[in-house]
Amino acid sequence: MRVIRYLNSSGKALYADENPDGHLTPLIGSIEDGFTLSSGTVDFQKRLAPVSPTQIICIGLNYRRHAEETRSEVPDHPVVFMKSLNTVCASGDPILLPRHRRSKRVDYEIELAFVIGKKAKNIKREEALEFIAGYTIANDVSARDWQKWGGGGQWVGAKSFDSFCPIGPCLVTSEDIPNPQSLQLRTTINGEILQNSNTSDMIFSIAEVIEFLSGSTTLLPGTLVLTGTPEGVGMGREPMRFLQPGDQIEMTIEKIGSLINQVTEEPL
Repeated sequence: MRVIRYLNSSGKALYADENPDGHLTPLIGSIEDGFTLSSGTVDFQKRLAPVSPTQIICIGLNYRRHAEETRSEVPDHPVVFMKSLNTVCASGDPILLPRHRRSKRVDYEIELAFVIGKKAKNIKREEALEFIAGYTIANDVSARDWQKWGGGGQWVGAKSFDSFCPIGPCLVTSEDIPNPQSLQLRTTINGEILQNSNTSDMIFSIAEVIEFLSGSTTLLPGTLVLTGTPEGVGMGREPMRFLQPGDQIEMTIEKIGSLINQVTEEPL
């Protein structure tokens, strides 16, 4: 099932199943309880992010070739950081380049993301995938100047500007992606391919990530987890390639679809 979240003409957020031909079928249910098809028509006005997360947890440095391009050692444990909830936006929404707390080095990062569907604590990797409600695409947009040199390093701050976590276009339920460790990922900007990899290059599998994150820690339903980006980010290129106003970013992951966003400057 390809779950989308949308606004109707009354301004209410609802869910629908998006068929391959674009036809929408109403859904009833929730991330925690699951979804079932319903009758009636869909009063679609605007696509939203497919989930309104309860928290956003991110894994850094989780692709081997990305570690190589950043000249970083392969970590012994998953590198964990957070993004704030104000960062979430949908496919089709603009990515805003910060102009009040200015950044000139805003980078892109395609990531396979998953959503926790039921409360999880101390989960073994062998059962970890059973706790996933579905998968989506995320762009872990990052202001590298703040991340690297912003007063000792500002990972959370550099990644928590408004619009810095586009997700979508849909949430593909877990039964439709039985093996998340064999998915092709690709980023293009203005038609140029800049990232082209596979989730098989992950250092820590999604099951291992859940085992680690849930250790002595409760993951609540609606938790969005970003699982790291492959090589090809702007900071790792020669010359470096950062986002500019007018850029169109298209991020595609096999079996999910494409997350598309236009880059613009934050209004002053």
